[in-house]
Amino acid sequence: MAALWNTRNLTMADAPNPFQLPNITKFKIALCQLSITSDKNQNLDRASRSIRLSVEQGAKLLVLPEMWNCPYSSDYFAKYAEDFDNRDASPTLSMLSEAACCHGITIIGGSLPEWDHGRLYNTCCIFGPDGRLKAKHRKIHLFDIDIPGEISFKESDTFTAGDQPTIVDTEVGRIGIGICHDIRFPELAALYRKRGVDIICYPGAFNVSTGELLWELVQRARAVDNQLFVATCSPSRNSTGSYTTWGHSTLVGPSGEIIVTSGHEETTVIAQIDYSNIQLQRKSLPLDDQKREDIYKFIDAHELNP
Repeated sequence: MAALWNTRNLTMADAPNPFQLPNITKFKIALCQLSITSDKNQNLDRASRSIRLSVEQGAKLLVLPEMWNCPYSSDYFAKYAEDFDNRDASPTLSMLSEAACCHGITIIGGSLPEWDHGRLYNTCCIFGPDGRLKAKHRKIHLFDIDIPGEISFKESDTFTAGDQPTIVDTEVGRIGIGICHDIRFPELAALYRKRGVDIICYPGAFNVSTGELLWELVQRARAVDNQLFVATCSPSRNSTGSYTTWGHSTLVGPSGEIIVTSGHEETTVIAQIDYSNIQLQRKSLPLDDQKREDIYKFIDAHELNP
């Protein structure tokens, strides 16, 4: 069973530049907006049930929320963290592996607190239909915020930042991974576009302050700028903990249109993805052909005239 934990993140050099339609071009995606409690076993049971119900409705790709096996709080992260190299100490990964294999689907496993050599990471694991761990993404951009009177939270006090983008080839296309605050940085999404990604999945837990202002905005921006699909999945707002999440798990299409979105309650939303819409959008509006890299490079290398 140890082979289930072998991972390989697709490097930037491995990924071809042009967009190519994958073997499966139409399929259903499920975004499981889970209610999180302080009972880890209950969280695992809820996720397992949501996965099963999603498969019954035809989902081939499933996304879970950020930090779904524990409340989103620095009081819980270390306590609920798992050592992914130790199968006996990783009940969450075991459940995800078994679910992916049992149902024959690709699972973007939200994110979990991961212990590795004494450091704590906010990590997303991707499982294929054979139950194998295909890749893992450690959150690159840590969320530090201080809005007087509203919210103060410093993720960097607890977690170590990841240092690699993650692209993984799956049965349902080439997927780029980001976690929550990673979505705020267009450079990461643009890099994924250049490397032939079909869809970027962002498990996230935006709070109610930034969520109302930015959650929909940044999803649509990442999608329309790069002419690809963007999927996000959040915990529900009634989850345990002092950090109040926004919810509103969403699928956005390559022209920036919202295909489906939830409210803030516990729910699973399912929608159809059709990758031919990527080709259609890029043919209608060929942004890559219209880019002026000659100007961008010149400006980057020289100071602008006042």
